[in-house]
Amino acid sequence: MQVQRTVISQEQRLKMSPQMYQSIQLMALPIQDLRQKIAEEVEKNPALEEVESSKAATLDDMTPKKSDEFDPFENSSDPGYQRGTVTGEDTKRKFLEGAISRGESLQDHLLWQLHMTVLSEEENRIGELLISNLDGNGFHMEPPRTLVREEDRDILEKMMLLIQGFDPLGVCAADHRESLLIQAHLREDMPVEVDKVLTDLMELLEKEKYNEIIRQLKISRERWDGIMEFLKSLDPYPGSIYSQSSYNYVIPDLIVRKKDGEFVIVLNDEEIPVLRINSFFEDIQEGGVGEDKKVKQFVNGRVRDARWFIGSINQRNMTLLKTATAILEFQREFFRRGPKYLNPLTLKDVAGEIGVHEATVSRITTNKYVQTEWGIYELKHFFTNSISGAGSGGSKFSKEGVKEVIREIIAESSEEQKLSDQKISDLLSKKGISIARRTVAKYRKELALGSSFKR
Repeated sequence: MQVQRTVISQEQRLKMSPQMYQSIQLMALPIQDLRQKIAEEVEKNPALEEVESSKAATLDDMTPKKSDEFDPFENSSDPGYQRGTVTGEDTKRKFLEGAISRGESLQDHLLWQLHMTVLSEEENRIGELLISNLDGNGFHMEPPRTLVREEDRDILEKMMLLIQGFDPLGVCAADHRESLLIQAHLREDMPVEVDKVLTDLMELLEKEKYNEIIRQLKISRERWDGIMEFLKSLDPYPGSIYSQSSYNYVIPDLIVRKKDGEFVIVLNDEEIPVLRINSFFEDIQEGGVGEDKKVKQFVNGRVRDARWFIGSINQRNMTLLKTATAILEFQREFFRRGPKYLNPLTLKDVAGEIGVHEATVSRITTNKYVQTEWGIYELKHFFTNSISGAGSGGSKFSKEGVKEVIREIIAESSEEQKLSDQKISDLLSKKGISIARRTVAKYRKELALGSSFKR
């Protein structure tokens, strides 16, 4: 019954077109995975090819030609779009400062999205309970209803639906079947037979008894092939990508430079191949005369897919640049003066500035890194909740900024004067930052700094 309730509730959400779904998938990819995805698409689609690296990459190279059947991203010629080839100095700095990062856990990734969402205290508490109850695949370890009191069941249902729409799509499900149903119902291109396949014929699907499924559905082999293509685009274990605990060398997606006294952000285009439509396929498509009908259909389909893919890459890069530029404006003091000057910032602030949904900002900032004068940072680092200042002024400080001040206070204390958490709290109060001793202890542990006894 839980599956059915979830699916019905999912119907109330905005459906996604195949192109939108592809665009969302590409937005979530870090630069290393994007390169792999591009290589796979180029190998699969003969109408798609990489621009020779010797040719200077321009926005026009990456903008698909207009046609009657394709115009998904009219704003891809946005003059704000900038690409910047990495200079020798940038490469040297990237090598020296490139971070070795531990893979983020699924719980960390979901909690970050939860805490960036405006919720009541009770909604936040139940959301955290649900996330802590997920295994490495994103599935419930204990039945969700056992986590809360009877009177909190409505909030539980609401938070389950919210988390199921987080990145990656389809977590907070009972099992892989429910996860597939959740993902499928978010797509507007879902074949009508998919519901029956995933609810009644799943055992046959898992045993690859396709002929029996075709017989029961009373459909053609061609129709089944289309259904299988759709099913293959879903992920039965959406959380598994985060369960691989590994260390990765970080390649920055973006670089902050100073130009004429102003900060500008450019894409690290050295790492992303530039794509275009194969001219031979374009000639066949535009010729129109004397070509076999099946050849024309094949060519038109491949060119259309190539344009959609190029458009999705462009959209990813455009959204990444717009998001990073908005972050730069909100966090100008950080870029000018350093880490402790980070301002409070929410997903909603940036989403409102660039005119997209908060979920889009969440996806585009996950596992995306920017190279700055102060080191390489994940874009998510720039989103941080506010902490009230002491006194009646009502000043706001970011959590990360306060942690940097604590780091400085501890670093400046002498061996003889090892500061207790209470003493650090008192010193912060003098700086206009009001936090309790236990909060100091929590932040100190997050900074991997020992207590006064251990120091």
